[in-house]
Amino acid sequence: MGAVARVLRGIGRAVRARLKVFVAVAVGVFLLDVFLPPLMLSLVRKPWDYFTFNPWLKRLPEYLASAAVPLEKKLEFLPNLALFWFTADGPFVPEWGFAVTVSDLFRFVFMSLLFGAYFALWFYRRQAGGPMGPGARTGGQGGAFGAFVSTLGLSTGPCTVTGCGAPVMPVLGLAFAGLSSGTIALLSEASKVATWILLAVMTLAVAYLGWVVGQPRR
Repeated sequence: MGAVARVLRGIGRAVRARLKVFVAVAVGVFLLDVFLPPLMLSLVRKPWDYFTFNPWLKRLPEYLASAAVPLEKKLEFLPNLALFWFTADGPFVPEWGFAVTVSDLFRFVFMSLLFGAYFALWFYRRQAGGPMGPGARTGGQGGAFGAFVSTLGLSTGPCTVTGCGAPVMPVLGLAFAGLSSGTIALLSEASKVATWILLAVMTLAVAYLGWVVGQPRR
């Protein structure tokens, strides 16, 4: 518990000292997570024609309060609930779609806060003039690149090339026509693994810097 308290103290110290950096990076990463995939799909395939919030969301409080729906079913349903989506019309069915679910939103927020904390710690430690250490170097090498790559669809939930209803796959796979179902399935699994590796590396880097910055002052 003492180690955790020291890490949290270091993160809080750096965020307070570099609040503008934290906010700018967090907001920037969140906006990239939400808007870069549909922008890329619009450039590679077809501009989006439609954006909407899920009209069913107005019934969500009623659904959550309903005693007729078992709690297990609610917990299973909520993470996959689509909050909003972008779509591009095709001749007969949607050309492509990009939806953000509750799980996606939580992941985007966590990723944004993680990268915001990392860069706040990095700038704080750099100004202090102390050694950055191997954990910080690892985070530094993958930090900005990882944030950008993750927004290109390493772990998003778009629809298929011809419409909705297929398994989750990365936006990069959706952007290029002619991919086989086996290739898309491989991309989907690889994207999930890559995303968790990226988040694990950044979490370790933030923890290390938080530990260094959070040492008691003399």
